[in-house]
Amino acid sequence: MAVNKKPWGTSEVLLSELNYKVKRIFVKPGERFSLQYHNHREEHWIIIEGIGYITQYDRETIIRPGEHAYIPKHGIHRLCGGKDGTTFIEIQRGECSEDDIIRLEDDYGRV
Repeated sequence: MAVNKKPWGTSEVLLSELNYKVKRIFVKPGERFSLQYHNHREEHWIIIEGIGYITQYDRETIIRPGEHAYIPKHGIHRLCGGKDGTTFIEIQRGECSEDDIIRLEDDYGRV
């Protein structure tokens, strides 16, 4: 599958089925994707490499390799890459459309 370049890193779909999708995501050092939520899917993240900083609602915590996070539908979230960047596997469940990204804040001017 193709690697999608983003201003904050890369995203690669590893598997896409009717009600779930699996991605490998890399967030570059010090970069972060938009503060966002989804109406139609939940996500499970497993950190593979690098330390990251996860925001869930208004709380930011460190997340390390081997640790995981659950993002429920409507759960506000963001990940910032640590000093070496952060790679994680994202498992989406539900309606897995890129149109279901509701951005609340974005460092790159996307809406």
